[in-house]
Amino acid sequence: MEKRWTIVASDAVKTEALQAALSINKTICSILVARGIETFEIAKDFYRPKLSDLHDPWLMKDMDKAVTRILTARDTNERILVFGDYDVDGTTAVASMYQFICGIHNNTDYYIPHRYREGYGVSKMGIDYAKETGCTLIVSLDCGIKSTDLIAYAKTLGIDFIVCDHHLPDPILPPAVAILNPKQIDCPYPYKELCGCGVGIKLMMALAQKLELADETYLTYLDLAATAIAADIVPLTGENRILAYYGLEKVNQNPCPGIKALLQLSKVEKKMLLTNLVFVIAPRINAAGRMDDAKKAVQLFIEQDATKALEFAQMLQSDNLDRREADSTITEDALAQIINDPSHAHKKTTFVYQESWHKGVVGIVASRLIETYYRPTIVLTRSGDIAAGSARSVVGFNLYEAIHACREHLIGYGGHFAAAGMTLLPENVPAFAAAFEAAVAAQITDDLLIPEIVIDAPISFKEINQGFYNILSQMEPFGPENMKPVFIARGVKNTSYSKIVKEQHIRFVLQQDGITLSGIGFKMADKFALLQMNQPLDIVFTLDENEWNNEKTIQLKMIDLRISA
Repeated sequence: MEKRWTIVASDAVKTEALQAALSINKTICSILVARGIETFEIAKDFYRPKLSDLHDPWLMKDMDKAVTRILTARDTNERILVFGDYDVDGTTAVASMYQFICGIHNNTDYYIPHRYREGYGVSKMGIDYAKETGCTLIVSLDCGIKSTDLIAYAKTLGIDFIVCDHHLPDPILPPAVAILNPKQIDCPYPYKELCGCGVGIKLMMALAQKLELADETYLTYLDLAATAIAADIVPLTGENRILAYYGLEKVNQNPCPGIKALLQLSKVEKKMLLTNLVFVIAPRINAAGRMDDAKKAVQLFIEQDATKALEFAQMLQSDNLDRREADSTITEDALAQIINDPSHAHKKTTFVYQESWHKGVVGIVASRLIETYYRPTIVLTRSGDIAAGSARSVVGFNLYEAIHACREHLIGYGGHFAAAGMTLLPENVPAFAAAFEAAVAAQITDDLLIPEIVIDAPISFKEINQGFYNILSQMEPFGPENMKPVFIARGVKNTSYSKIVKEQHIRFVLQQDGITLSGIGFKMADKFALLQMNQPLDIVFTLDENEWNNEKTIQLKMIDLRISA
């Protein structure tokens, strides 16, 4: 699939000024400037994150109400229920908040809704469980901001709610005793991009200050917070960067027994980066909710005994193997369905439906299909008497609006710009498919159907050395709004040492101006013919460190290449 190359514009004047202030490589300075890091002070805060730079938790609207209500519950021995969603953000938030509150008040319980029996967010079953077990206060994490009716129902049962959420609020807010959500219009909290676990950390921080407890009482959960930040794809700026930076430090030095067990099963030996949390830890946690019951993810994170933690981790590992098998099988089925549909080539969408597919992986399969056919995609399966599924978008296209335009065919739907879910009657599937195709075709532009590679800066091989790489790697942790820098080098020549390895990858050995660098291009064997033409190449890549026989070398991780213009 051909890709669009877009090079980020650089501000030469600001780059010169920053280079003069920092005395580091000019290319790195241009990348920093493009990311809003324009002065020595901002660069110092960026390269040296400090826990002391976390904002005062009391700046968050309703923080005083939340703390007062929890302490009242403690003083009168009310039973508290910590409630959270079944994904990584929800389960890590529940595990950390539950343990923290248990430290000050042991009459506490937790609850994770079942993905298929209860669905996303606050559930009636969860509220009824609270009533049955004598809970009079529910602290919800990573959910609740849109649960107006259910929180009103809880109120009729004599149950109060504290909502800790980060999703966009509706105009009408739920009748909770306190709502902690920096995205509320009238919330003065300076940083708006915390994940659900991050909002939970701020509540713990305020409780610790009120009770004059040591900072360690909440900082001990930063490994869980970093995992949530990584998995929830929130911006790696401001407080998220500080929490992720120190959370990763804890993951690498002293993780909780649960994360330690997951690392052990994943056979991780190298230093963990945020991307490792995304690809190694997060899928195993998510698999619990996708394939079975996410409660065991919380059990894993709160378990202090290493042997028992390993047992819970093995359950998650087993769920993840099942998830991968289902994901692989369904992706193959879906691709076969597309190949057998001659009309697909002329469509702006991909739409597949099979009644027997596992509901827990349809979202993952939608993302896989976009890797092959870069179009807004819906994957549906049967769930009882209804069809249910997930949608994923291409960069820059508002998927939610397109689905909203087809709402007459749906029982229910929800989501955001890039991803959504929906339910409908099976007999309405053909009409919904046609309406979705029409809605997307009317709105999408041709350029959005071509994947884009955003390139941070041109670079020459002469600039790439250990010192350059060291400064670059201090820009970690990488993630949204602070992605790993992508470079372009022009007029590069292939050497006779490049070769295809394991039939689908390329081991590159390339030269520019007398400097030779090697690299790897995963699943790029189809590009090998370009190397054999022995013409100058333009290459797009990131930089990695390769360790072989205790020797570290910098290598290119190839993303794309083409013949130089």
